[in-house]
Amino acid sequence: MYKLIGEAVQLVIDLKPRVVNSNHCEIIVAPPFTAIKIVADRLEGSNIKVSAQDVAPEAKQGAFTGEVSADMLRDAGATHVIIGHSERRQFFGETDELVNRKIKAAMQHGLTPIVCVGETLTERDDGRQESVVKTQIAAGLASLTAQDVSRIIIAYEPVWAIGTGRTATPQVAQTMHAFIRKLLADLVGQPTADGVRILYGGSVKPDNIAALMDEPDIDGALVGGASLDAGSFSEIVNYKK
Repeated sequence: MYKLIGEAVQLVIDLKPRVVNSNHCEIIVAPPFTAIKIVADRLEGSNIKVSAQDVAPEAKQGAFTGEVSADMLRDAGATHVIIGHSERRQFFGETDELVNRKIKAAMQHGLTPIVCVGETLTERDDGRQESVVKTQIAAGLASLTAQDVSRIIIAYEPVWAIGTGRTATPQVAQTMHAFIRKLLADLVGQPTADGVRILYGGSVKPDNIAALMDEPDIDGALVGGASLDAGSFSEIVNYKK
């Protein structure tokens, strides 16, 4: 929940020239609902795509005051949508079943879901991180086909490493990413699992992106606070090994 409309526009205006030649990865920004349309318009023809931060679980428009449907997001210019973000789970009670419904609604209207999973500090300290993530993956992707899963991006958010002073080393992140890829392989087969991008979302910054991206199962980053500034975000996009 950052950026008024003018601020969001200014951010992408500042970002575009910094990443205009960055063709090694897919670049996506996720403004608040109020700025999706104008940001998408300003980015038309560029190499930057637009994501929403959430979507309604209902596949069709209807009497659901306050919700924003997948076809509305597409109409506004979004191509992706973040689903099940740790803050949605923590503060708004989102369940794995709700995440599953949102994924299906998004895909019905051609949006690419960026599905977030990850454990809390208590769950990590209790040694339950794998069981928690396994449940989130199994329930969140329930009844999806291999073809469906091939269209999804997974983002691992170690909630315990966001704003707590504790950090996940690249090796710790890699261990979980490899575990997630194995879960996907068990669900939909190794070839599909190998093609799914698994992003890391635990306080990614310009000074740790290179080490993270050296790990074999870390395919990209879900950037938090560092994405609020065009300079730091473009440094992450244009990291050098």
